[in-house]
Amino acid sequence: MAAAGTRTLEFTVLSAEDLRLDGRPVKKKAFVVVRRIDPFINSGSTRADSDGGSYPQWNEKVVIEMPMLTDSVTLEVRSGNRVVGAAVVPVSDFLGDGPTPEDYLHFLSYRLRDPRGVKNGIINFSVRVRGGGGGGSIYGCSPAAGKKVVGAECGGSSTPPSWGVPMVGGRSNYGGGGGVVTGVPVWGSSRA
Repeated sequence: MAAAGTRTLEFTVLSAEDLRLDGRPVKKKAFVVVRRIDPFINSGSTRADSDGGSYPQWNEKVVIEMPMLTDSVTLEVRSGNRVVGAAVVPVSDFLGDGPTPEDYLHFLSYRLRDPRGVKNGIINFSVRVRGGGGGGSIYGCSPAAGKKVVGAECGGSSTPPSWGVPMVGGRSNYGGGGGVVTGVPVWGSSRA
């Protein structure tokens, strides 16, 4: 059970792709360290993959406690004592801006960057927030008293959030009818 003011995150580190050290494929045993900002507090790691080389597979769970105000988690792929690549995952990518159903499973893939900032492979993982994933979100229910926060309904209401732009004609091709359109910025190829 998570301590007051924290969440329990359950990462399942699945695999990585195209890992390189100094431009050459990784041959040694790669493993992943999942941590918050402080590398020595509250981190966990997978076992070393002895067979995968540049395409290791772990499929291992790593559980960490995360304070409510933490804004990111780092997944760092290592080979021996060298960092192959790291991905900084914003907490908002799996908690979102709205209430997240309890124990909702998110599958994510992130580009790894080596210590110089150069692209170096991809890491595939899933994350589940144990015990009330949306409780601490600014749009969710207050975990302390079950109080309403910023326009969300507590108690499992299925009322959709009231932001976004109404869809033309109020119809959806994906069932359910009605709803809103929400834009997501997409950066051009000139932005890394």
